[in-house]
Amino acid sequence: MMTILIESIILCLIFTVMVYIMSREPIKTLYNYPPKIQERIKALKEYKDKIPTQKNKIVVKLCACLIFVIILCLLLRYINGRTTFVESFSDGFILWTIVNLWDVIILDIIWFCHDKQFVFKGTEDMVDEYHNYWFHIKGFFIGETIALIVCSVAGLIIHFML
Repeated sequence: MMTILIESIILCLIFTVMVYIMSREPIKTLYNYPPKIQERIKALKEYKDKIPTQKNKIVVKLCACLIFVIILCLLLRYINGRTTFVESFSDGFILWTIVNLWDVIILDIIWFCHDKQFVFKGTEDMVDEYHNYWFHIKGFFIGETIALIVCSVAGLIIHFML
């Protein structure tokens, strides 16, 4: 259990650093904003040629899932010593859920919703949308659904590694 706790802290720190780096260019993370903010940004001329495509969004998310599968496999097999699907899936799901909770509570609701660095020029009047906690809570549940797939893949890889 101590290993999972330490891994959770490390993964939350790594995830926070990644979010911080991405926050330097918020237009690249446009699809992580509530829909009304996305619509406004898409309508503003100054962002016209900078908006990532939906295809780009999907590619980025798939790459992130692949990276997480690799990280989970390495952690669970070589640090935690997991060898079965059930062990790997359950530990992986616990790790994912902890990082996902960190993301929704600390990074999204506490940081993103209240830090002016995330406010796009031309959307300053959309305070209620920036404070749309429900958008982020729904994102948590979407993340948990994705976790079922990612952790299943990691569990299968580990199970068949022997």
